Amino acid sequence: MITMKDIVREGHPSLKTKAEEVNIPLQQGDQDLLEEMMTFLKNSQDEEISKEYDLRAGVGLAAPQLGINKRLVAIHFEDFNGKLYSYGLVNPKIVSHSVEEAYLSSGEGCLSVDRAVEGYVIRHARITVKATDMNNNPLKLRLKGYPAIVFQHEIDHLNGIMFYDRINSKNPFLAPENANAID
Repeated sequence: MITMKDIVREGHPSLKTKAEEVNIPLQQGDQDLLEEMMTFLKNSQDEEISKEYDLRAGVGLAAPQLGINKRLVAIHFEDFNGKLYSYGLVNPKIVSHSVEEAYLSSGEGCLSVDRAVEGYVIRHARITVKATDMNNNPLKLRLKGYPAIVFQHEIDHLNGIMFYDRINSKNPFLAPENANAID
């Protein structure tokens, strides 16, 4: 079972490295890893399990956060309308995005970052993602709002980008004119 001790923290080289493509069809080890990552997210959102194992709640986890240089991402959360997003993604890629931007008004956090980082993380308001799912099927997702932000955060991990790299260093709370706040 993955716990917080398995998650690498800021400063670990895998968080600043572009991850390698994963072969399709998935090898058993990669399949198992994705399933373990998904189990971690579900456990982290379960009040009793997270308390017992001292897990921080997470909605997404990328393999580089485990020190593994592979393009694998697990995402599990319900959006503000109660719609479930639960995906194990292999080689996810943003294939198109809006010009319009968005940011979470409360800022972003990360399981690999043990401190609060103030500021708006400016992202695309809408994206289209192509990937392969855990059953080796091609997947195309059109996302907007909070789900789009979660997927961009995790895909950034595959490219060695941390969320705070996207905060304006001179004015952390500067919101571009074409950006909408998501509460």
